[in-house]
Amino acid sequence: MPYPATTPATWFVTGTSRGLGLELVAQLLRRGDNVAATTRSTARLAEALAGEDCSRLLAVEIDLADESAVVAAVAAATERFGGIDVAVNNAGYGFLGAVEEVSDAEARKMFDVQIFGVWNVLRAVLPAMRSRHSGHIINISSILGLTAFPGWGLYCAGKYALEGLTESLAAEMSGSGVGVTLVEPGYTRTDFLRTSSLALPAATADGYEAIREMTEAHLAMPGTQLGDPVKVAAAIITVAATGGAPLHQLLGSDSYALAKGRIETLTADIENGRDVALSTDVTPHA
Repeated sequence: MPYPATTPATWFVTGTSRGLGLELVAQLLRRGDNVAATTRSTARLAEALAGEDCSRLLAVEIDLADESAVVAAVAAATERFGGIDVAVNNAGYGFLGAVEEVSDAEARKMFDVQIFGVWNVLRAVLPAMRSRHSGHIINISSILGLTAFPGWGLYCAGKYALEGLTESLAAEMSGSGVGVTLVEPGYTRTDFLRTSSLALPAATADGYEAIREMTEAHLAMPGTQLGDPVKVAAAIITVAATGGAPLHQLLGSDSYALAKGRIETLTADIENGRDVALSTDVTPHA
């Protein structure tokens, strides 16, 4: 659904104390919109927003994996602002390590944020949106939700799961008045590749020297990425404002190129396996 004709609109945004989430909150406040912003540290968010007019901000310090805390946050936003028009599931962090090196605890921690936290938000906001026949869910995925690189297995696993969840949700919301969009950015000049937002495995294994080299290269990348976080945040607002974005909204020339390459590779795989695929049907009786 398009952005409400009357302003201010109310946004519920997760992961807001740094990076893209912070830029999005700042732009929304400057527009005069209401923002319920979740964070692991309201003090860090307040410091980052110093100088902004925060009279329309509700900052909520929660762990998104705590369902009762998410329900309470949505209730508080609804009580303060009267209802949520757009929910943006943005919280997340990177992880660079070989699949073999990812511990059970590290994998579960990632999915707590990228899947179970998102699911908690969806369960909390969707009933009211469906009853009003209006609203928009924007899930921040990544180009690594459509393709994969070595060393990014855990992060890709979370984003691939988010893609499947969101595609199913979009089909379920068809005709309900609730819009659903996946935003898939490429590399963006935020602190995502800094140690504050990029986790590494607690234990490493021999034989993955290429991944160690990749890690060093990524840690040196901040400031050189193609994506402009100001433009990315503005694009997310446009997605909500127009209501006309496709389900998969790529952002960045690198994201676009990688997605096109993935389609070509997947198409080649499908055609190369065609004969075996067709050979497994039940043979019809003569």
